[in-house]
Amino acid sequence: MAKAKLTFMGGIHPYDGKDLSKDKPMKAVLPKGDLVFPLSQHIGAPARPVVAKGDRVLAGQKIGEAAGFVSAAVFSTVSGTVKSIEPRRVVTGDNVMSIVVENDRLYEEVDYAPVRPLEELTKEEIINLVKEAGVVGMGGAGFPTHVKLSPKEPDKIEYVIANCAECEPYLTSDYRRMLEEPDKLIGGLQVILSLFPNAKGILAVEDNKPDCIKLLEEMTSEEPRITVKKLKTKYPQGSERQLIFAVTGRAINSSMLPADVGCIVDNVDTVVAVNRAVREGKPLMNRIVTVTGDAIANPQNFIVRIGTNYHELIEEAGGFCKEPVKIVSGGPMMGFGIFDLDVPTTKTASALLCLSKDEVGEPSACINCGRCVEACPSRLVPTLLSTYSEHYDMEAFEKYDGMECCECGCCSYVCPAKRQLTQAIKSMRKMVLAERKKASAANQK
Repeated sequence: MAKAKLTFMGGIHPYDGKDLSKDKPMKAVLPKGDLVFPLSQHIGAPARPVVAKGDRVLAGQKIGEAAGFVSAAVFSTVSGTVKSIEPRRVVTGDNVMSIVVENDRLYEEVDYAPVRPLEELTKEEIINLVKEAGVVGMGGAGFPTHVKLSPKEPDKIEYVIANCAECEPYLTSDYRRMLEEPDKLIGGLQVILSLFPNAKGILAVEDNKPDCIKLLEEMTSEEPRITVKKLKTKYPQGSERQLIFAVTGRAINSSMLPADVGCIVDNVDTVVAVNRAVREGKPLMNRIVTVTGDAIANPQNFIVRIGTNYHELIEEAGGFCKEPVKIVSGGPMMGFGIFDLDVPTTKTASALLCLSKDEVGEPSACINCGRCVEACPSRLVPTLLSTYSEHYDMEAFEKYDGMECCECGCCSYVCPAKRQLTQAIKSMRKMVLAERKKASAANQK
């Protein structure tokens, strides 16, 4: 194994804003109004509805089934009546086919199938339980977890890394989960390790969370297959490529998967959801959402039932204490600004950040200072790639490794000319991927 460096080249140290909510324990929120369940809350094929308008559903009942291997089931998180199946706006601004459930506020749940001890389950049964529970990557990507846990050569997996870095500013949901429910995180990691007999488990935590590190070290002291790695605090430490390099010294690029270098990486909430699916037989129905920012009266970490309207979360956090100038879904670095709060919480919704000031200024010409190059964790030249993007020069963009960008936002953050480098590169990456898809489809005909 290459030597673990516990950090990576490049990166930045932005204001982290975590003090606003890090000392607020997780608090369960019961939704009041209708719940909206988009059928596409994951990478891959949208789920297929298995209920019809007028049906009564219970919390924990499957309402959308996976439509293929790379897909994920969707479950109702309340009891009530299916009001409609229609396109509804989601946080990205897209209209997505969704199941709308009228909440009867009784919160009646299905009777879950009895669970068997982990030792009695086969690998296929464990992966199937994760699939049937609709578990996806909850760090933002939304990749169906059962697919990630089914690599071509499972015996070559040497590390299962729980991504406990939480490097994104303002977010404290993983921090609270580690402090309050460490047993569920460790339990989930044990479940995943049972699939990979040659693997070690690693809890990768940034060193700005000494209380989490101490607690997890104490709780895993008798676990021969699990260790805690204390990573240097730097953004984007939690990005998959940077995390793998920091923990194992192994490098991957955009054409590789973590499994290609013997790694499986899962976010804290995802590992907890795996634990819930396998040990409790319960589907993915809730997640932790940090509602924070200087415009929020009482920043909190909420246990939110998926499908809950964002307006209700703002109300639960005491509403606005200042007029929000910018509302971001996610964190300030990789989240995106939203224009409407009348959207549902989904499996990948990590935070709602409400700010009274907009730090994004008017862009001006590049001054060739090189700060973006210094900050880029992928060792690219963002100013050059941004220029190619603005000129729609796809060939040059690919030639200079534009597809290696991890869209972390470091370049835009450090740019003194306030150029929107990440946004331009991100747009061009989408165009390249769309072209590749088109070419692939044409070749298959």
